[in-house]
Amino acid sequence: MQEEYSVQADGVDEWTYTMFLYTSALKKMNMKMEILKEEFKQIHKYNPIEHVSSRIKTPESIVKKLHRHGKEASIHEMVNYLNDIAGIRIICSFTPDIYQIAKMLSNQDDITVLSVKDYIAHPKENGYRSYHMIVTIPIYVATGTVQTKVEIQIRTIAMDFWASLEHKIHYKFEGNAPEYMYSELKNCAEIAAKLDEKMLALNNTILEESAKIPSPSIPEKLEQEIGQLAN
Repeated sequence: MQEEYSVQADGVDEWTYTMFLYTSALKKMNMKMEILKEEFKQIHKYNPIEHVSSRIKTPESIVKKLHRHGKEASIHEMVNYLNDIAGIRIICSFTPDIYQIAKMLSNQDDITVLSVKDYIAHPKENGYRSYHMIVTIPIYVATGTVQTKVEIQIRTIAMDFWASLEHKIHYKFEGNAPEYMYSELKNCAEIAAKLDEKMLALNNTILEESAKIPSPSIPEKLEQEIGQLAN
């Protein structure tokens, strides 16, 4: 049974208040990603996050999706049956990075994972690959705490390029593109998956070879000063 969510507007316009919650949830998620990026950059010397984007569904998209699923256009139905009103997309360098980021987000105390769909291990019929998480994060407001849903999509650059093309074809032809386009699109998905594999293998080779190169020595006096600064 699906958990029921509700918002308490307390006299404020309910639509405005609900969208404020989703916008705040995206701000919070974006801040989390900025902190992770800085940690990787400054501490781990490797940043698996290429870039991050986020969006709020438009009212038109919300109403169309509700009608498509046989729901009435109301705040209650929107909050309870739509999981992707607030969405954040994380683009990674390589496939293992996707699972690393997903695990890091799952381990954060204030993130509750509601569901996961691994379209990388189990691609969609059309070839779509990505890692989806539906989570809630607490938004602290004057009247208390509101758990707000966010959809997280994590994918590689190649997966994102493919998904962008698929989205363009779907909306250009309103879901009725010529059959050969869908066939070509699926072939492209296979090519993109192979590209991800080859790029990962090449990156691993680079790391192995670079590990064999001696690090440049640091003058003893400078090394002592750096050690004092660190302590």
